[in-house]
Amino acid sequence: MITNVPNPTRIPSDRTGHGAPCPRCDAELTSDPRFTAWCPGCDWNLVPGEDAAPEPTRRERAAAARSDRLFEDQLEGRPSPTARRDWLLASVAAGLIHLVTLTLCCLGIWLVVAGTTVQRCAGAVVLVIVLALRPRLGRVPRGEDVLDRTRAPALFGLADRVAAEVGAAPADVIVVDDDFNASYGLVGLRRRAVLTVGLPLWETLDDRQRVALLGHEFGHRVNGDHRRSLWLHSAVSTLAVWYDLARGGRNGGWGSAVEVGESDGPRYDGTPLLVKLGAILGAAVLRAVAWLMYQGLLLFDRLTSRAGQQAEYGADALAARVGGSEAAHGMLTALLLSRSAGTAVSRIRAEERRRPRTVRRGRGGTAERPGQPPEQPGQSARTSEQPGQRSPAVPEPPRGPEALWERMREHLASVPATEHERLLRLSARDRAAVDSSHPPTHLRIAVVRQAGARPAAVSVSAAEGAAIAAELAPHRARIAAELLAG
Repeated sequence: MITNVPNPTRIPSDRTGHGAPCPRCDAELTSDPRFTAWCPGCDWNLVPGEDAAPEPTRRERAAAARSDRLFEDQLEGRPSPTARRDWLLASVAAGLIHLVTLTLCCLGIWLVVAGTTVQRCAGAVVLVIVLALRPRLGRVPRGEDVLDRTRAPALFGLADRVAAEVGAAPADVIVVDDDFNASYGLVGLRRRAVLTVGLPLWETLDDRQRVALLGHEFGHRVNGDHRRSLWLHSAVSTLAVWYDLARGGRNGGWGSAVEVGESDGPRYDGTPLLVKLGAILGAAVLRAVAWLMYQGLLLFDRLTSRAGQQAEYGADALAARVGGSEAAHGMLTALLLSRSAGTAVSRIRAEERRRPRTVRRGRGGTAERPGQPPEQPGQSARTSEQPGQRSPAVPEPPRGPEALWERMREHLASVPATEHERLLRLSARDRAAVDSSHPPTHLRIAVVRQAGARPAAVSVSAAEGAAIAAELAPHRARIAAELLAG
């Protein structure tokens, strides 16, 4: 551990700027003013405002150790020795959750059918509780961001070829949203496949990297990810609903004994003491139940994290097989730039808002301003051209929403190697901070690189790429306008 580190707040600003000497080791800081100034030699200012990495908790250290062991297993091709045991334990725990729901449902039905009037009322309450605790299986999305085969035949054609290559069923619908991400899931009792493509990420990638992205997402259907199965997924969603309902009483004011006035001190609200004690006891019970539900969620996470991360590695391998190793590497590297993409969008939005409004020149050389009617013939105005006088320059109209994607691509393409290195080191430092279903990105990149070069199994022709771009054109304009609007 490094000791006697200077306090950054006491270092003159001219010593901590881009290209200045590092205040810790005197090496030269990075010089691109668009990105964080940090020291590649000692990682000073790797995270702005943090001179050193925070000490990880015991749970974070354990998660990091599991990620490192799984990474070594992937490099050496060893199967996980505990994956089957963890899957069996998670399946048993899921069975207990489903058994509780089924027992409550049977109890409610029995009380309603065979009980007395009071029991029937209690049975109805139990059935309402069962309805609230039911597992959420999702539903097929609807709206203007949902594509079907009639509206996007070229995109679905490419997706079908990628799905066939990895051995997965084709997507039923494709959703286009504004996230710098992509996902694949099964929804409803019929388990219909929904492929979600974030347009900011899609526009950042080239055609080969897009094929790798699709290969990765369809790979989740065939890579043995037990977390996506109906049995486990519905149990976890049910447990999450239980937790949300139990912890809802924490912020509802249960157990409040007095109301505090601004000037006259504590003031009793007139509620009987027995009722207050009951409310306090009920709040304590709900907090205990919420704690138990949270521990159950942590248990599921612990039992399935290895399988989830192993499935991500498998999906990356399928991405490399479909799109080629180089394209898979570029796709994973692009995922590190999500924050840079958000910064680029914010900067472009601010520039567009500072641009003057479009000024159109009307007949006779007069300017038409927003909210002002055009001048009538013979009407004088200070903005009218005088004989022999040049007309004032018309401000350049703001660039349309479609230009957002081009400018964002230019920004991400100009990210220097030092910023890429900073993001990789940050991923290595915070490898326990990512969600447990995804390994740290730098480890995924290392596994793809270690696998060696592989050619692409699916390619995109120029005509097919143009057809896909034409199908996504309305969505590019709509999502760009939404991003610029903030």
